[in-house]
Amino acid sequence: MIPMTLAQVADAVGGRLADVPDPHAKVTGTVEFDSRKVTPGGLFLALRGARSDGHDHAAAAAEAGAVAVLAARAVGVPAIVVEPRPDLVVAGAATFDNDVDGSAAAVLDALGRLAGRSVTELAAAGLDVIGVTGSSGKTSTKDLIAAVLRPLGPVVAPPGSFNNELGHPWTALHADESTRSLVLELSARGVGHIRRLAEIAPPRIGVVLNVGTAHLGEFGSREAIAQAKGELVESLPAAADGGVAVLNADDTRVAAMASRTAARVVTVGLSASADIRAADVVLDGEARAAFTLECAAGSAPVTLAVHGEHQVGNALAAAAVGLECGASVPQVAAALSAAHASSARRMDVRTRPDAVTVINDSYNANPDSVRAALRALAAMSRNAPEHGVPMPPRGKRRTWAVLGEMAELGDDAIVEHDAIGRAAVRFDVSKIVAVGSSRTMEALHKGAVMEGSWGDEAMLVADADAALALLRAEVEPGDIVLVKASQAVGLWSVAESLLAQEGEHR
Repeated sequence: MIPMTLAQVADAVGGRLADVPDPHAKVTGTVEFDSRKVTPGGLFLALRGARSDGHDHAAAAAEAGAVAVLAARAVGVPAIVVEPRPDLVVAGAATFDNDVDGSAAAVLDALGRLAGRSVTELAAAGLDVIGVTGSSGKTSTKDLIAAVLRPLGPVVAPPGSFNNELGHPWTALHADESTRSLVLELSARGVGHIRRLAEIAPPRIGVVLNVGTAHLGEFGSREAIAQAKGELVESLPAAADGGVAVLNADDTRVAAMASRTAARVVTVGLSASADIRAADVVLDGEARAAFTLECAAGSAPVTLAVHGEHQVGNALAAAAVGLECGASVPQVAAALSAAHASSARRMDVRTRPDAVTVINDSYNANPDSVRAALRALAAMSRNAPEHGVPMPPRGKRRTWAVLGEMAELGDDAIVEHDAIGRAAVRFDVSKIVAVGSSRTMEALHKGAVMEGSWGDEAMLVADADAALALLRAEVEPGDIVLVKASQAVGLWSVAESLLAQEGEHR
């Protein structure tokens, strides 16, 4: 963030100073909500969570060097206090111990105001702000955009999927006078959420990847999801002021958002009509795509190091951002080819010494991302494993899909899980392991069985421990194991245990 005095912070957030001996003391470090990560000159954010109350850690933060605490009450050390208001509604605040008194909402609102003040001043001095949204692929695309922009200057981007009312402003506050580009994910669980995030850190460039079924239970329909995702392009500056909307030409709901923005529209996709296209797409033995990047400025070959054919669209979006920020076509192609996945548990492909390949895509799951992962699994099965393990006689490696629950699908949960079970069979997955005893996982298993996966081809196990025991007993050299589920399931323990069992290499 830009250096601010405590008086200036109080003014930015609408708070009052409490126990502050010097209002002119400056915040020169980072803003942190974990007192263990506070550094000298920083500002500590006191949030009350389900397990602990940040206000109780204010003294420890001060001892660690925090100049002050941003809090909902006086805490006995220098603080900027924002008063809880029952009428204040901040999306996501309810996750903080149900926020009965509105204290979490007050602090989150103050954090957003502080980030807004900092980003506005930095943008006036030349900071480029890029926002990315979509039902799936946001994190992977954010990572690719950051990789494309780094050769142009310092970049700030969120770690993992830090994309909500806490992570979004927290990331924005890590940009300072040296930052050239700020790349932000924008998530939503309802209409209006993305608009609010865009107000905190107004983007010049907005990327919309797709409209799928993630959070369908909260939105109610794809039309409502499209309405919410389009709030990003509605928030962009006009074309005359440099605003650019990057839209996926291959998704009709996204392409239709061109009418909702005053920004200049750049389309990306496999379509011949897209402004930035991928031609001659081929996949290697680990489902990594190579293609020719084509646009009005020229063309160049790209060989991705990230896994899955769906990464082509993500790479095109990143290419569009890079070109808009001043990179040349060869620079963009080189950066995309050198980029590796930097966020954990997302299409993380590793191979053990016995040639068992584990695809850890367990951070999150929705119907679209599961199908993309299954497609990558199927592509990898057709290629020989490493370490000299021969291909099976039938010409494909044995594949395992270890699938956990897809959360937040609402009334469509049973139907969507049934469809994923059937899709796994259509992708010719050798072994389908449905993990969990819920009705949704029973539906996934039943869908696989009804689609034609008989006997021990489709299994329903109680939990991650049971899945791991099954895999340890039955996985053979050369097999490929995909692990995919929503974050709350914690299914990454299966992938990580499999890799730890025999060691691994990239």
